[in-house]
Amino acid sequence: MHRVTLIPGDGIGPEVAEAARRVVDATGVKIEWEEAVAGEAAMAAYGTPLPDETVEQIRRTGVALKAPITTPVGEGFRSVNVGLRKALDLYCNLRPTRSRPGVPVPYHNVDIVIFRENTEDLYAGIERMIDENTAEAVKRITRQASHRIARAAYEYARKEGRKKVTIGHKANIMKLADGLFLNACREVAEEYPEIETEDAIVDALCMRLVMRPSHYDVLLLPNLYGDILSDLCAGLTGGLGLAPGANLGEGAAVFEAVHGSAPKYAGLNKANPTALILSATLMLRHLGEHEAAARIDRAVDTCLARGQTTYDLGGPLGTAEMADAIIAAL
Repeated sequence: MHRVTLIPGDGIGPEVAEAARRVVDATGVKIEWEEAVAGEAAMAAYGTPLPDETVEQIRRTGVALKAPITTPVGEGFRSVNVGLRKALDLYCNLRPTRSRPGVPVPYHNVDIVIFRENTEDLYAGIERMIDENTAEAVKRITRQASHRIARAAYEYARKEGRKKVTIGHKANIMKLADGLFLNACREVAEEYPEIETEDAIVDALCMRLVMRPSHYDVLLLPNLYGDILSDLCAGLTGGLGLAPGANLGEGAAVFEAVHGSAPKYAGLNKANPTALILSATLMLRHLGEHEAAARIDRAVDTCLARGQTTYDLGGPLGTAEMADAIIAAL
């Protein structure tokens, strides 16, 4: 029996969370789901979008599956995602992306895994107003954080039989900050001589990804670049509706769909639940339930190949019906 914290989220979150829970339960893996609140619902009940009770519950279970949460733009409360990463030291953002059958995209040979450092860089949120017309943000990179995300990437590559790691950076311009990240990653790379290592300036990397994505295997990036490139790679394979994600730390792991909460579609049974369902497969692998994860993954591919999907991919199904189809394909 595994204990998992389930955060239903905002907008379409509760619908896709229920779909993912049903699919996981249909595999026969025994999960004790413990619901917790975050986001707008928590703001109304607790006066904060991320209650201490939710953070403590994730610490107790060690694992959470989180549906999308609304983050106000430019005002309001700060991102719950950032809050969770800081509170639980979820330093590793894992974003696998691969081509899937039946999805109308230009490429059908993409299989890339992104490792994004999750705790520092510009996303550390160190900002200040110098005067009313000037804002300043600090880009902070440390050797310790760079070492541990690099080690996570190389350990994954070794375990999964991946052949190459590409380090993305802008060290030609930010010679100190990005230079430190690049050098720290190279130091770790020396411990894995069987894995090819290359580095790429991030703007050129973006261009080459859309021209020849099959060249890349594992990407290793600091926080900001990793955020941007993980969405770019998702676009190569069908969009965020198919993009799973994981945030990993030493004592906790939070698995999430990375798309928004789409409040205008809430309650309409239209949202694609696939991203959260695939995030649940990452969760199952983390829990050691590899066979169940592989069964869900194959079932998703079966449904996509048959055109059994939601409107965003040109299919006729609603959220609940998509979950039904995946369960039937198991």
